[in-house]
Amino acid sequence: MIEVKNISKKYGSKLALDNINFSLKDGEILGFLGPNGAGKSTTMNIITGYISSTTGTVMVDEDEIMENPINVKKKIGYLPEQPPLYQDMTVKEYLSFMYDLKKVKLNKKEHIESICNLVKISDVYDRLIKNLSKGYKQRVGIAQALLGDPEVLILDEPTVGLDPNQIMEIRSLIKRLGEKHTIILSSHILSEIQSVCSRIIVIDKGKIVADDTASNLSSSLSMDSRLLISIEGEPNDVIESLKDIEGVKTVVLGEQKDQNTFEYIVTYDKNIDVRKNVFSVMAQKECPIVSMNNVDMSLEDIFLRLTQGDEEVVEEKSVTDEMPDNDKVSEEKNNKILEQEENLDKEQKDGSEE
Repeated sequence: MIEVKNISKKYGSKLALDNINFSLKDGEILGFLGPNGAGKSTTMNIITGYISSTTGTVMVDEDEIMENPINVKKKIGYLPEQPPLYQDMTVKEYLSFMYDLKKVKLNKKEHIESICNLVKISDVYDRLIKNLSKGYKQRVGIAQALLGDPEVLILDEPTVGLDPNQIMEIRSLIKRLGEKHTIILSSHILSEIQSVCSRIIVIDKGKIVADDTASNLSSSLSMDSRLLISIEGEPNDVIESLKDIEGVKTVVLGEQKDQNTFEYIVTYDKNIDVRKNVFSVMAQKECPIVSMNNVDMSLEDIFLRLTQGDEEVVEEKSVTDEMPDNDKVSEEKNNKILEQEENLDKEQKDGSEE
């Protein structure tokens, strides 16, 4: 569907993109990650034809973006980080204007109404855009990207400024759109990328440093393996006993789960399976194991390792610590949103089965 070949971009003497290559299949939802200034927006702008590359080509189906810009742009709906809204127009006037500008052939009234219902802006249809909240403005921007029912959607920070309920709605919308659209999604909210995208590209200093699923990246990048274990017993004795097991590197005390039960994060050499020895040692110490689970690297850990090049990722450090305030979403809020999404998906699945 989309093929990016050997794309490089220079701004004067600065090399913003350095020989970028990747492709997308129909129906894929690709997450695009990278630090500020890494080249994410530049790549998106080149794919949409908004700017040209210094070298390389972008193919959408059989059309090259610079050779057949009109054909390519008909196939792409683009939401930039700052939605291109005309503040003195009403939502109705703006979407009508954009419909005409894009030369959409679908029934105008029905098409615009269906999009407004989809992104939930029907209740502000006759209001001036400048009087809308940031969340509504963002949804109007998504609506204009959907005009013409494009095959490809490129969304740069689509949920920035939205409240938790709106974030959940937009994520759910993106998942549904992925059933018949190819989507590139850029976001600073890593849990958003993980929950929505089937594949992740990490870009740093103008180069692609990773291209895979989150689980595959976690497996390939992890120098060590981790266990999350709940054990009943005196914490100091448990920690000392675990540290003496061959292959165990670190033991970190976690939450207290019960009166005498604590969680422990055990990091161990990935080439040595320590689980049998852990069971054996804890049995000898008469410290019952309540639960034991493998723990993958988080997307935050993956991001930090790829973009900082550290041998070890500091557990306490979060990617969101490096972000502007308006990009921060607390872990508790994200977990709540993800839980609501899972419940919503389950309800929809149960309803379809009935």
